[in-house]
Amino acid sequence: MAESADQGGPRGDRGFGRRGRGRGRGRGRGRDRGSRGGKGEESNEWHPLTKLGRLVKNSKISTLEDIYLHSLPIKEAQIVDHFVTLKDEVMKIMPVQKQTRAGQRTRFKAFVVVGDNDGHIGLGVKCSKEVATAIRGAIIDAKLSVVPIRRGYWGNKIGKPHTVPCKVNGKCGSVRIRVVPAPRGTSLVAAPVPKKILTYAGIEDCYTNTRGKTKTMGNFAKATFFAIAQTYTYLTPDLWDKFKLLKAPFQEHTDYLADTDDYDNKKHKEDED
Repeated sequence: MAESADQGGPRGDRGFGRRGRGRGRGRGRGRDRGSRGGKGEESNEWHPLTKLGRLVKNSKISTLEDIYLHSLPIKEAQIVDHFVTLKDEVMKIMPVQKQTRAGQRTRFKAFVVVGDNDGHIGLGVKCSKEVATAIRGAIIDAKLSVVPIRRGYWGNKIGKPHTVPCKVNGKCGSVRIRVVPAPRGTSLVAAPVPKKILTYAGIEDCYTNTRGKTKTMGNFAKATFFAIAQTYTYLTPDLWDKFKLLKAPFQEHTDYLADTDDYDNKKHKEDED
C-alpha cells in the first residue's frame, strides 16, 4: 500500500507520482536563455544590406547632400545616423481600432519627428500592437524620410540664414498651412505642432497661416512637413549657376561594389565546392 502511494494511485494522488505537481517540467526552463546559441548578446555593429549602405560605411560617400544630389533612395536608417546626429521627439500616440468577428482590435499609432536643428527634418508614422514597438518603428520611418530644408533671408543677407527662402504651402487631409518668411527676431509665429517641427528643421523666424481641422494632429504635422520639404523645389535665381555634372556614386564606385557584392556568401559557396 505504501509502495502504491509513492508511485501515485489512480485516485489517491491524482496520478502525479514522484514528480509532485509537475512544476519541474522541462528540466531547466529557468536557466539563462541567452546562453543558448549566443542570442542574448546583441551586437551594435552595422552590417549594410544595400549598395548605398556599403559605400557609406566604407567612406566612399562623404556627405548626406551627395545622396540627395543624385536622388538615391535611403533604405537603411544607419545611413542617416552615419552623417548627422538627430534628436527625436514623440508628437502623439493614439489608439486605432479595427472591427473583427472576434470584436475590436486595438493598436497604437505613433507620430515621431526627428531633426538636427540645422536643415534636416524627418517625420515618421508607425502602427503596432505595443506602444514601444510603434515608437521604435516611427523613429526608423522618420530617419528614412529625412529631407534637406533650405533656409533663406528676409531682406538683406546679413548673418546666417534664419527663415524660409520663400512662401511655401503644404496640405494633408483638410489641413492647409502656409509658411511665410519673417524678419529676424520675429521668432516662430505658429501653433505648438508646427512650431516644434520648424524648430527641429532649424528655422528661427516665420509666419504661418492654417485652415481646416488642425485638431487632427497627424494631418497638421504632415502638412507642415510637406510644406517645408518644398523649399528646395523652387529654383530661385541664386541657383541658376551652371554646375559640372558628376558621376553617380554607383557609377563612380562600380568596381568596389562588384568586388564586395555578397562576399560572404560567395566565399561560403567556394569553400563548399
